[in-house]
Amino acid sequence: MYDWANSAFATTILSAVFPIYYATVTGATLPGNRATVYWGYTASVALMMVAICAPVLGAMADHSRAKKKFLFAFAALGIVFTLLLATLRKGDWPAASLFFILGYVGFAGSIIFYESLLPHISSPENIDRISSRGYAIGYLGGGLLLALNLAWILKPGFFLMGTAENASRISFVSVGIWWAVFSIPLFRRVPEPMATTPPEPINPVRAGFRRLARTFRDIRQYREAMKFLIAFWLYSDGIGTIIKMAVIYGTEIGIGRSSLIGALLLVQFVGIPCTMAFASLAGRLGTKRAIFRGRGIYCLVAVFGYFMTNAWHFWLLAVLVATAQGGVQALSRSLFGKMIPKAKSAEFFGFFSVSSRFAGIAGPFLFAVVSQISGTSRLSVFALISFFIAGGVFLSRVNIEEGMQAANDNSDARA
Repeated sequence: MYDWANSAFATTILSAVFPIYYATVTGATLPGNRATVYWGYTASVALMMVAICAPVLGAMADHSRAKKKFLFAFAALGIVFTLLLATLRKGDWPAASLFFILGYVGFAGSIIFYESLLPHISSPENIDRISSRGYAIGYLGGGLLLALNLAWILKPGFFLMGTAENASRISFVSVGIWWAVFSIPLFRRVPEPMATTPPEPINPVRAGFRRLARTFRDIRQYREAMKFLIAFWLYSDGIGTIIKMAVIYGTEIGIGRSSLIGALLLVQFVGIPCTMAFASLAGRLGTKRAIFRGRGIYCLVAVFGYFMTNAWHFWLLAVLVATAQGGVQALSRSLFGKMIPKAKSAEFFGFFSVSSRFAGIAGPFLFAVVSQISGTSRLSVFALISFFIAGGVFLSRVNIEEGMQAANDNSDARA
């Protein structure tokens, strides 16, 4: 249900409605393609803040046995600043960037602690299936709210909202409420994982830094997990950049709002069966090979995106993204969950987050720089293929069996 809850931010704020609002309302006073450029820099700053904090936060949660408390704090931060997006008006792009950054920090920070619960509630045999089901229900939840938001924006008069701009602001409020309400089952029903080691009698922040340093010293024990993180760092950067920049890129080249949001809505519902199909594919071919298939689809998206000119092109690319996006992300987190010790799950999912967030800095930043230099974003789209190719090279060198054995040996030693 937390996938269902937070996916509203991923769809309406991160991918669909807010990027258009940023370009056409808060950034309406900016010249040329400057709104696209500033949006790229905004996304990079948000990712950098999460990347810097994530490893220490994960270590702190493991030390204090407070994964759910940290999850609550970050979710609350994200919800508050999501609601504040509704206060933005024409020309307010500096405040829009600030509110989005803080909202994204809350969103991404909460996911670190949410995902760290996964190894505690699932056996290694079921982790692919459970992770994929989470992503699938997230697609459904985010898609349903996005469909409602799209209806408001396209027919604001029918819903007594006046203008599409007002409807967009109301949609931001709906995301905050949705996120808050549907987070309740997790906080009420999912137990805090039991402590496997006694807490150290020192300040949690200090303990977090100490545990982080110890993890760096012990990195050789988790060599395959760290090799996978490098691969994930690369290909997830390309995925994340497409998610963050697709709509604002489409706006720049003249594709209409209804086609942009409608295509992303299609992604949500096509993504549900495709995510589950990837879980089945992983069962037949293996998790790593299934991820390879999804990475290949993204290479096609990067190539075709360069030539995109019409609305139907955007719809076609949306279908391609839908076939791979949820499956690759779900299998990536479950594969990583197989190769880490449960006692340090929050700490290691902090590394998992940091690898994607630091990597995610490069993609939007590269997109923004190339767009600013060339005056168009087409070359930026094509450049993303390099992330998928490099990620595939590193992924091919990961030995999953060795990674799982190292995690099990370490858990046995701790027991």
